Amino acid sequence: MVFITLRFLATGCFLQSVGDISGVDKSTTSRVITKVTRAIASLSKDFIKMPMGVEDRNSKAQGFYNICRFPRCIGAVDCTHVKIQSPGGANAENYRNRKGFFSFNVQAICDSDLKISNIVCRWPGSTHDSMIFRNSRVKAEFENGVYGNNLLLGDSGYGVKPYLITPLANPTTRAENLFNEAQIRTRNPIERCFGVLKRRFPILATGIRLNVDKVEAIEV
Repeated sequence: MVFITLRFLATGCFLQSVGDISGVDKSTTSRVITKVTRAIASLSKDFIKMPMGVEDRNSKAQGFYNICRFPRCIGAVDCTHVKIQSPGGANAENYRNRKGFFSFNVQAICDSDLKISNIVCRWPGSTHDSMIFRNSRVKAEFENGVYGNNLLLGDSGYGVKPYLITPLANPTTRAENLFNEAQIRTRNPIERCFGVLKRRFPILATGIRLNVDKVEAIEV
């Protein structure tokens, strides 16, 4: 069952093709993939978590500081689109993103080593990145002081907050340009993280050909 699922995730091919290779029919392949991915996703809380202790937060902050001397950052946040087939029905267009294809817009936060510490993968592709963040638990935790004076770095699609720093819109001085360079280079791990995941599991890039209610577990 695990091998069938891994082949599906690693190739992004049709269920029928995966089943033929493994000697099972299409319906069995679908059930196996759903069962295994949901089992794996159920373990996410044990492996995907924000740094809670002071020592852990300081370690994450040091990792980002070493990139370009940007202080107090414990995570880089961004969203990426995971392509899906049209879900059909009255709400199908909610999943069509600005690039014209159907997707989930997945938000993730990672550390300087590309390890994901928070993920949100339930929003349709038409949802703006800032909307996802505004409705996330991690935003509420930052506003409630759970992470002390530490902060996140994001791109210009997010609004500036005391705990979320984005690039300056129109830098004019040398200091402002240096700030933007440091901010962009320091948040780069999240871009690399998405790239690594989509190369390792091409289904995230080529498209998930399953019913929409089975997609979230694969994204996790």
